[in-house]
Amino acid sequence: MTAMVERRRELRTQADLAVRISGRDASGKLFAQSAVASSISGGGALLSGMAREVRSGDLIWIEYQGRKARFRIVWVRDSESEQKTQAAVHKLEKEECPWKSLVRSGVPI
Repeated sequence: MTAMVERRRELRTQADLAVRISGRDASGKLFAQSAVASSISGGGALLSGMAREVRSGDLIWIEYQGRKARFRIVWVRDSESEQKTQAAVHKLEKEECPWKSLVRSGVPI
C-alpha cells in the first residue's frame, strides 16, 4: 500500500461554517446558494451541500459573515449522500480569506 503524500502547505481547522456561494455553474448559468465550508485554512476549504454542477477550474465567490472572496475549484465529487456535491476550493492569491480569524498558522497537519 502506498502512503499518500500530503501536499497542503497550511494547517486545516475543522469547522462547519455556513457560507453563501455564487458563480456560474457548468452550463454557464448564474447561481447563488448556501453551503458548508469545512476543513478550512487561510487558503482554502472543503465545500459540501452544493446543488449545482461545477467543474474544476471554475471561479466562485464565497461569502462568510459579510466578507467575500474569489476561489478556484480544485476538484469536485458527488458525495452520494445528503452532502450533495463536495468541492475543494483554493483562494485566489490577492483575495483576503473570509474566515481568516478562525484559522491556525503553522505546519500542515
